[in-house]
Amino acid sequence: MAVPVVTRLLTTSPEETETAGASLAGRLRPGAVVLVGGELGSGKTTLVRGACRALGVVEPVTSPTFTIGQLYRGDGSLEVAHLDLYRLGTLSGEDPALLGDYLTPERIAFVEWPALAEPELGEPVPGVRLAARVRIEHAGADRRAIEVAEPDGS
Repeated sequence: MAVPVVTRLLTTSPEETETAGASLAGRLRPGAVVLVGGELGSGKTTLVRGACRALGVVEPVTSPTFTIGQLYRGDGSLEVAHLDLYRLGTLSGEDPALLGDYLTPERIAFVEWPALAEPELGEPVPGVRLAARVRIEHAGADRRAIEVAEPDGS
């Protein structure tokens, strides 16, 4: 059984939170899914924005709360999916393909508010794997405590 490698850091500005996202992005490959949790305003989208920038996304990266998901073009042929499941109370009334439209072996995907979809994420699409679980917490002012848990590969 793989034991996750856990990294903890404290950022003191939105720019540092974006840098943390960029650092994580450097370890991701197509098919990777990153689950990003934290309370409202904790910096989830800020972290994802930093990751997207590092993956070559040049267009604005904003929270897709009301659209559920957004697809971005990254470097080369890479696509980056960004989902926000906050406004969904449950996936039971949603199209069963909702997650499958975004989680593919060709894309890197970030899922904000993932608790709702964790049962479905436990049965991944072939070629799609959980690459990291990120938890972000307010630590006062612009400071954020970030914990990244990544499988060690064993």
